Amino acid sequence: MLAQQRQQAILRRVRRHGAARVAELVRDLGVSDMTIRRDLEVLAERGLVEKVHGGATAVGSGSTEEPGFAAKSVRQQAEKEAIARRAAELVGPGTAVALSAGTTTWTLAHHLVDVPELTVITNSPRVADVFHHAGRPDQTIVLTGGVRTPSDALVGPVAVGAVRTLNVDTLMLGVHGMSARAGFSTPNLLEAETDRELIAAAQRLVVLADHTKWGTVGFSTIARLEEADVLISDTGLPEEAREALAERDCSLILADPAESGGTERESEVAGG
Repeated sequence: MLAQQRQQAILRRVRRHGAARVAELVRDLGVSDMTIRRDLEVLAERGLVEKVHGGATAVGSGSTEEPGFAAKSVRQQAEKEAIARRAAELVGPGTAVALSAGTTTWTLAHHLVDVPELTVITNSPRVADVFHHAGRPDQTIVLTGGVRTPSDALVGPVAVGAVRTLNVDTLMLGVHGMSARAGFSTPNLLEAETDRELIAAAQRLVVLADHTKWGTVGFSTIARLEEADVLISDTGLPEEAREALAERDCSLILADPAESGGTERESEVAGG
């Protein structure tokens, strides 16, 4: 296969799935790791893909652009791992915790399987699978039903109706973007509605968002910055964001990606 043909094959995969991993491309195209990385560099220089750690994602823009789970899973892995570790420290035994859909909350779920006697409510099949595969009899997983979004959130009237009957101690909320003007936001109207119901059901709102989310504005606002009791981000969060959060009395926790160990969960992402 010529380089141009190979690059077209890579581009088709990225556009179809939202992302592609170097390891998968090496296996499927039968070339070296270095060759694939050179191909990705060429595509990135032409503005056709965005290079990330371990692969590439599709180039998107606009408030309604909604990356899929696979695309988001290869972005800011160390930051998400560090954020998840800090978030797990806020969850105590014997409590009810809600986890929204997203790759950061999915990472958090892996850290919560060791917390005893949790009741977990989630609208994410991937998050529910983490607890299911852990095989813990003292954990209850309540999976709300509805329409499935590109980010693997179950949303819509069925999900909203289920959430309205529940009360939880803490909601761990992943978001698409955050800004001083738009607050916490998502590209998906139905997901915003379901997330707002989760907020209403929770005594405490903890938002999980890495530094790249600052300045990103989704089509629909989920909540204002001041509605979050705690925001957990990483040390890359710009000073502008820190000042905006301080003005709104939002408690800020900054996790250090250098201490996360850079854990990757490639096989689980690929398998789901």
